[in-house]
Amino acid sequence: MELLYPMAISAVAVFATLIYASFLDIRDRRVPFVYWLPMLGVGIVCTSYLLWQTTANISLITGYLAVVVCFLYADYLDNHGRTDSPCLTRYYKKSLIFYYLAIVLILPIISWFVFASSLNIQLIPWYIMFTGILTYISYLEFKGRPGQENRRNNTRADSNIQEIINRWYFVLIIMIFSITSVIMLFSHGSWGSPALLILLLSVFCGVFYIFARMHLFGGADAWALIFISFCIPTFPFTPLLGTPPLGFLSFSVLINALLLNLAAPLVIFIINIIRGNRAPLMYMFFGFPVNGDRIQNSWGFVMEDFEERKGIVSRKFIGFWDSIKRMYTDEDRVYTKDLREHPEEFQKELAIYKKAGTVWISYAVPFMIPITAGLITALVFGDVLFAIMKIVGGGM
Repeated sequence: MELLYPMAISAVAVFATLIYASFLDIRDRRVPFVYWLPMLGVGIVCTSYLLWQTTANISLITGYLAVVVCFLYADYLDNHGRTDSPCLTRYYKKSLIFYYLAIVLILPIISWFVFASSLNIQLIPWYIMFTGILTYISYLEFKGRPGQENRRNNTRADSNIQEIINRWYFVLIIMIFSITSVIMLFSHGSWGSPALLILLLSVFCGVFYIFARMHLFGGADAWALIFISFCIPTFPFTPLLGTPPLGFLSFSVLINALLLNLAAPLVIFIINIIRGNRAPLMYMFFGFPVNGDRIQNSWGFVMEDFEERKGIVSRKFIGFWDSIKRMYTDEDRVYTKDLREHPEEFQKELAIYKKAGTVWISYAVPFMIPITAGLITALVFGDVLFAIMKIVGGGM
């Protein structure tokens, strides 16, 4: 069994970080961004070294670094330099935005043009587009965060346009990295098949970054999958059930995590049946009732809307699509953590919950735990779903 030592070292760093991140997610329901950085530093060095060992292609290595740095820069802009981490706050100064932007723009030049075996004119328009998008977004951030502090000085139409640009520009960045990877895949003397790694990193990480920005996926969970991709892009050794066709470890981690997480709704449904809790069938799988006067001690999102008229409390479950809309807009969605940390802002809601007696909330098992378990099972066994499909198809 061949052992890729750089990936093995990186896997140890990732595993240790995920264990601690799971602990923080259970205790605080948040993982400060700063705790990812040591793991990311180890992973970037190890992955770059592996790429050098296997390809000795500096253009490919700098292309990998360009993707990583671009994701970090986008997060830097989106979160004001990660002001949720006090030790990182001092690194956020508007005067530094364009210095960081310069690094982000220089790496693709080095990768696509300087160290490339030959000049590929197909890449020029994509680089111009890449530069234009990031420069414009950086300028908006330098002026003031789009859609927030400048809103009162802008027309409503201008604010809406800026908000759309700020929310969706990274989709174009992902498309540019994906297209350039395909160009480098098929161009003579360029990256060849290793370009598929950059393509997979761009698409996989981009999807989860955008999901997190749309509030359809937890921020810490998204970063866990993104950083696993950056730090351990391939299997350190052949797992017991064999290496899946893509050989992209983080995809197997996600699949295994989802399979493991499927057990949670079934367990919740059985517990609700045993306890005699009654609700529409869908909600029996994803939530449970808690005492209204002690809802602040629980973890989860409120699954019901309440209204009080003439002292009578009426209630109805939030519909599926309405719930998705609230997740996307991050409005009218009540999280028990907010009730606990900011009770002064939810006095009306807390009073109604107390009168209602019980309130249905969604279960809140941090997805970080299935991700950690998914990493372990992926490293040891491989892609469980792929193995099951092979067995069903008579391949094993």
